[in-house]
Amino acid sequence: MAEQLRALRDQIDAVDKQMVELLSRRLALVEQVGVVKSQHGLPIYAPDREAAMLASRREEADRQGVPPQLIEDILRRTMRESYSSEKDSGFKCLKPELRSVVLIGGRGQLGTLFGRMFRLSGYEVKVIEKDDWSQADEILHDAGLVIVTVPIHLTLEVIGKLNKLPKDCILADFTSIKSKPLKAMLDVHEGPVVGLHPMFGPDVPSLAKQVVVCCDGRGAEHYQWLLEQLGIWGASICNIAAEDHDHGMTMIQALRHFTTFAYGVHLSKVKPNMAQLLQLSSPIYRLEIAMVGRLFAQDPNLYGDIILSSQENVDMIERFHKSFTESVELIKRGDKQGFIDNFGKVSEWFGDYSEQFMRESQNLLKQAHDAIHRG
Repeated sequence: MAEQLRALRDQIDAVDKQMVELLSRRLALVEQVGVVKSQHGLPIYAPDREAAMLASRREEADRQGVPPQLIEDILRRTMRESYSSEKDSGFKCLKPELRSVVLIGGRGQLGTLFGRMFRLSGYEVKVIEKDDWSQADEILHDAGLVIVTVPIHLTLEVIGKLNKLPKDCILADFTSIKSKPLKAMLDVHEGPVVGLHPMFGPDVPSLAKQVVVCCDGRGAEHYQWLLEQLGIWGASICNIAAEDHDHGMTMIQALRHFTTFAYGVHLSKVKPNMAQLLQLSSPIYRLEIAMVGRLFAQDPNLYGDIILSSQENVDMIERFHKSFTESVELIKRGDKQGFIDNFGKVSEWFGDYSEQFMRESQNLLKQAHDAIHRG
């Protein structure tokens, strides 16, 4: 038996080595694709091409008795690496005549990421940090694009200092709230203005498939090239009114971050054995606890600013507290039928999204399970 296993495992090892060689060849080809895309200004993410390729490979896998989902999982992971590799080839510069790009707060994590993207596209990038304001007039006098990427609580103050920009300069911001910063930019600058919100952190390997929210301010025809440049980097642009954006962020960011914060605070008081929890946990709980831990590995000022950025956020959290209290009272009464009735109402409200989220979460849980090592 040992000899049989050894012989089979040697064959498996040989196949694995061939797979590594094939992946190396594929990545080399991707680098060449990146060069061509850079030369012609094509986006690194082409959704139609990706969908067609995956459908074709799934059919081929099925014909050969290979689970279609297996080849899709392999290809999606490979493509993620490919998108990261493609960006190293640089990108076509859509506005070569543009004067300097100035990132205010450009040495922060998000500013550093976008500074690199602009430089990879051939733009001249300058940075203003808090100690550079004595030189700000000199840096800003010939700016073609100014992006404010500072903490939320400093954003309006910084925008207020930008009253001497060239008239044709584009003024933008990356703040996670939009209404107040957009109004402030429109008040201080008479040229093109746009509010942007990158819906991702600075640790993304590439901008492929990442969402950047765009809230129109003034002179869209003058900053359209900027949106197209983001598209070349792989980002998907979501156009929305500033007020609608902020309403959405109340749910997506403020309430979600607050509930995660509250759960983490509770855990720190209960003090469970974390190693034991992980040993006992299913993939879904491991993901949930990982998202809690992820929050507390980051800057508390950022999350405090997001949660406390508007009265609407506070009001929504209070409404959540009321709903939570009502649910607690239901459990305290031992009202199982009440629980079932509420469950049914929520399920009905989700509608078809429930099944969609079930499918999406199953794929996530498979990946989470694969990453777990049980010693």
